[in-house]
Amino acid sequence: MSEALSVQFDLVVFDWDGTLIDSTGAITEAIRSSAADLGLPVPSRERASHVIGLGLLDAVHHAVPAIVREQIPAFVERYRHHFLRADSHLLPFEGIDQLLAELDSRGAILAIATGKSRAGLDRALTQTGWERRFRATRCADEGAPKPDPWMLRDLCGELGIELGRTLMIGDTTHDLRMAASAGAAAVAVTYGAHPDHELGAHDPLAMVASVAQLRGWLLPRLGLDPLDERGAGPG
Repeated sequence: MSEALSVQFDLVVFDWDGTLIDSTGAITEAIRSSAADLGLPVPSRERASHVIGLGLLDAVHHAVPAIVREQIPAFVERYRHHFLRADSHLLPFEGIDQLLAELDSRGAILAIATGKSRAGLDRALTQTGWERRFRATRCADEGAPKPDPWMLRDLCGELGIELGRTLMIGDTTHDLRMAASAGAAAVAVTYGAHPDHELGAHDPLAMVASVAQLRGWLLPRLGLDPLDERGAGPG
């Protein structure tokens, strides 16, 4: 892994589940409960958590290979039932809200690339109050899901930023593969869905175990407005 300070980024793209929001457990159990509801083989927690970040249909096929096409609508309905029961109780990881506020106040350009649906992300943005934190967002049901590079390419096209000046931050190998395919850089957070050894195999610029470590790595690599004496950026 290279951590050269000479690399400067103009756009920071965050994954959502497992990176900003502590939702890995809720998604994993929603997948397992949905399989049980339909009498399908219940995937292990490891297998269920591995599909987090993929589009929903890809996730279902990978998590429950025995499912047949006719069962998918019912599985999706049960998944949404189980996940929505937990959704309103999900919280950001400690320090994330403060980090996003700091980056926003200092002029960083932030975006989202997520395996969530558009309806799901819009609901989550409203719940967190983060609608204005992100300059642009892309969801799995709007185009090709991860690890296809479409989301990053489309974000950069909209914002007029080069992929080589873009940093993807995520907790899964799907995020890292998407960044590599797009020609963007990536940082892995190890507090989410995928284990360290899998993330490390994709050679991210850095692997961080907490939001505090992420902040310490990220800030020197962004050309941000300096903080004033009160700790706030320009108004």
